[in-house]
Amino acid sequence: MIAERRIPLIAAPMAGGASTPELAAAVSAEGGLGFLAAGYLSADALAAQVAALRALTAEPFGVNLFVPGERRDRDLADYPARVAAAAERHGVEPGSPSWDDDNYPAKVEVVIAERVPVVSFTFGLPAKSIVERLHEAGSEVVVTVTTPQEARAAADVGADLVCVQGMEAGGHRAVFNDDPALPGGGQLLGLLAAIRLIQAEVGLPIIAAGGLVHGADVAAVLAAGAVSAQLGTAFLVCDEAGTQPTQRAEIAAGQRETALTRAFSGRPARGLVNRFLADNGDAPAAYPQLNNLTKPMRGAAGKAGDAELMSLWAGQTYAQARPLPAAELVRRLTEEARQALQQAGARL
Repeated sequence: MIAERRIPLIAAPMAGGASTPELAAAVSAEGGLGFLAAGYLSADALAAQVAALRALTAEPFGVNLFVPGERRDRDLADYPARVAAAAERHGVEPGSPSWDDDNYPAKVEVVIAERVPVVSFTFGLPAKSIVERLHEAGSEVVVTVTTPQEARAAADVGADLVCVQGMEAGGHRAVFNDDPALPGGGQLLGLLAAIRLIQAEVGLPIIAAGGLVHGADVAAVLAAGAVSAQLGTAFLVCDEAGTQPTQRAEIAAGQRETALTRAFSGRPARGLVNRFLADNGDAPAAYPQLNNLTKPMRGAAGKAGDAELMSLWAGQTYAQARPLPAAELVRRLTEEARQALQQAGARL
């Protein structure tokens, strides 16, 4: 499925509203592969998005699911009080720092019933039985990984491909087990290094993700052995993306550094450095408790255009993102990749 797409380019699933049926449809219609992000959605909302996407295009598409971690009680210390003080700025109360499974079992049933062409998983491994049911439904299964060890585990449950996420990527790190002692939750590998190490460990086809924003980046990972390049931040400023106006403006300004943080969700994620991120570098490793705790604050800040209290997820190369219609961006990336490969061939 993925290896057979006319354009080896995937629009990454971006949970929280950025990934829309319109964005996914535009990328798939152009020959790439568009994705819906099931994270934070109800099962009914996911089914509605799948229906909306299918009304826009008959081309294949993907859906990404968050694998819930083990249910644990976490010591949040004074973090709820810190969030309450920040949320007061917009007159809202913090949310309940509770654990949930993100409606995972119900959403698994949706993608199986809908026979979604490609189903990817992030934050962990799907059960082997789920992979088998997806295969029976005709779905291709992708597991997002950050290390060779995770890639081997993905192969063991029957994944068809691995999406290799480099440390450059925006948004949440895909580490299976978030180590509180490490800022990134685990080993930090750049994308090309991760591809090389994972290729030596497993023979599964690789999707490359992390900091890719130009066609030359796509060419680089294809030359390194990937079957497709997955771009997220590059699509955040496309016309069809559901990105909030404040985040669009900050990406366009290109003035902030990026950093890994647990401040907003309790899980390592790369975003633009703002006040809340800078003030809470010691946030506990407690996902999804912190995500639920900060949700009202983040929502109020977004409505108010307050960039200092929002989770502004973006990859390291975010300042190079181009505000274009998605189909035009795919065409530009494709032509840039072709030119880069031709230039590299001529150089050699």
